[in-house]
Amino acid sequence: MLYTFLQKLFKVIFKIIFRVEVHNKEFIPKDNKNLIICGNHSSNLDPLIMSAFFDRHIYWMGKKELFNNKILAYFLDKLGVFPVDRQKNDLKSVKTSLKILKNDKVLGIFPEGTRVKGKNYDNIKAGVALIAQKTGTDVLPFYIDGKFKLFHKINIYYRKPIKVSKEIKYSTEELEEISQDIMRTVYGDKIKWKLY
Repeated sequence: MLYTFLQKLFKVIFKIIFRVEVHNKEFIPKDNKNLIICGNHSSNLDPLIMSAFFDRHIYWMGKKELFNNKILAYFLDKLGVFPVDRQKNDLKSVKTSLKILKNDKVLGIFPEGTRVKGKNYDNIKAGVALIAQKTGTDVLPFYIDGKFKLFHKINIYYRKPIKVSKEIKYSTEELEEISQDIMRTVYGDKIKWKLY
């Protein structure tokens, strides 16, 4: 109930102050099966704006530092946000992700791991590709375009869903390459490796 209330509230607010426009909605899968959405990350408002304009509940993976404040951690937990340690291979966050997807829910990930102003594919790890492969889940890339300044327009662009094959045994390096290609798709760049 809290998520639904805030989703409706922020949708109204963001429509007024950012004139949000969503493009390529036809790429959003129509079924209610598991789904991973991932995209670029330039502002703390990114997960809020995506949650406001995406019909289903998104369970976001968030940096563990957000949970240092007990009050904030309580509300994040109620909203389905869970922590990830970006400095190491966080098996607990991977297990939480797998559980979310096993229950046909939507997992939200920012593969860049932190807010960035420019592209740097070398920082992108294997995580999103690994989780997608283990669960056979489609990845829906999105790109948020615009500056979060009062009355400046924000555009959300969805890209075609990507599937990572469960049949191929990828190395960690190959999964990193696939994750990097997913982010190239987010930015509209030419892919460097094979996505399947």
